[in-house]
Amino acid sequence: MARKPNFLRLARSWARLQSSVLRLASPALPAARAVRRKKAPSKASVFGSNPGALDMHLHLPPGAKAGAALIVVLHGCGQDARGFAAASGWQALSDQLRIPLLLPEQRAANHPNRCFHWYLDGDVLRGRGEAASIRQMLSHTMKRLGTDRSRVFIVGLSAGGAMTAAMLAAYPAVFAGGAIVAGLPAGTAHSSLMALRRMYRAVPFSTRAALVAAVRAISPGRDHRPWPRVSIWQGLADRTVDPANAELLADQWSGVHGLDAEPATDTAPAPGIRRRAWRNRAQDVVEAWTIEGLAHGFPVAPALDGGRAGPSVVDIGVPAALHIAHFWGLR
Repeated sequence: MARKPNFLRLARSWARLQSSVLRLASPALPAARAVRRKKAPSKASVFGSNPGALDMHLHLPPGAKAGAALIVVLHGCGQDARGFAAASGWQALSDQLRIPLLLPEQRAANHPNRCFHWYLDGDVLRGRGEAASIRQMLSHTMKRLGTDRSRVFIVGLSAGGAMTAAMLAAYPAVFAGGAIVAGLPAGTAHSSLMALRRMYRAVPFSTRAALVAAVRAISPGRDHRPWPRVSIWQGLADRTVDPANAELLADQWSGVHGLDAEPATDTAPAPGIRRRAWRNRAQDVVEAWTIEGLAHGFPVAPALDGGRAGPSVVDIGVPAALHIAHFWGLR
């Protein structure tokens, strides 16, 4: 009986910690009208049964034609879909390349800080919850726009980055590539408490094979070849997501591709920036960028990518959207 009060105090402390994280770690972007450029994306209200109760927006750039690629952009906690797409440089890139953007958006009614539930099996397993809603949005949009099905990509920041990893695991045949920015490995958390623990301390898995198995468990019974190409980005000054999560992501996705743990190349494109790449016989299929001095956020270089600094979008002189698009073969 003497231990019960201590347990209750511990549980309450975790609840307060979680609440603090949701309020402080992922501040909201400025209002969408302050950062969006040109024509604002439209909002679609009907795309399927929507089991995850998400909202859907589209950005259709001038001159977009049938047969174009499609990029899904997932915002982080405290952000809105349209504001993040503009601030991160993806909307400017969309207009430049004439590639539409699909912008899923979390509702405050689902999560008080509008985070995607990347850690709940009911929202990430194939055919369930939020993952199924995003897949329905894709089906609806691809049919409407006549999208090139071999050129569908997905990118996300923080909770959106972790959800990107989950989507690549759940629907690998849908995506040609993905980009996980300040995110976490797929299938490594199954509750809010576990998610918080892995955010702040990336506890290593017992083996690399276990990380690969976590991906396959999200879409059981399916072996897809080739797997999507994956770009991983992480700031080494991040105090919200332990940078060691980027190492786990690199282990996970290089393992999924059946590659050695050691990268094929390890370069420094600029001082304080490191890029490692894992390569199959034809091309780089996994890359990991780490940036010294970058806190929690999406890297932009406004003069180059049309982005705009703000909470969780960091002007550090690195146009991540442009580098990711190049890795995907879009520019």
